[in-house]
Amino acid sequence: MDKIKLGFALLLLAAGIAGFYYLRDSAMVIRVVSVLLGFIMAATVAWFTVQGKQFYTFSKESSEETKKVVWPKRKETIQMTGLVFAFVVVMAIFLWLVDAGLLLAIKSLMAYGEGDG
Repeated sequence: MDKIKLGFALLLLAAGIAGFYYLRDSAMVIRVVSVLLGFIMAATVAWFTVQGKQFYTFSKESSEETKKVVWPKRKETIQMTGLVFAFVVVMAIFLWLVDAGLLLAIKSLMAYGEGDG
């Protein structure tokens, strides 16, 4: 029975999206309401399935877990951002030097090859 409900929910969602394109000559507000209405009706039908209940439980637990996260302080964030920028600058200079060195090596090899002909 849950598969039928989920299939019906997908049809409602598809109907909302189809309504968006079907009402292309209507005001944008009506088109967006069509999509939102399809989404809300699909979510309502999906809510009454086992998978819908599991998804709700998962979302609730995820929200609770994010509250337990210890976020870095402003000072730590600024320090780490500065460190990342410094690393990017050092890597850019290093790669530029490697590129310039390879360019010089290839130019000297090309010049060496022209002199032999």
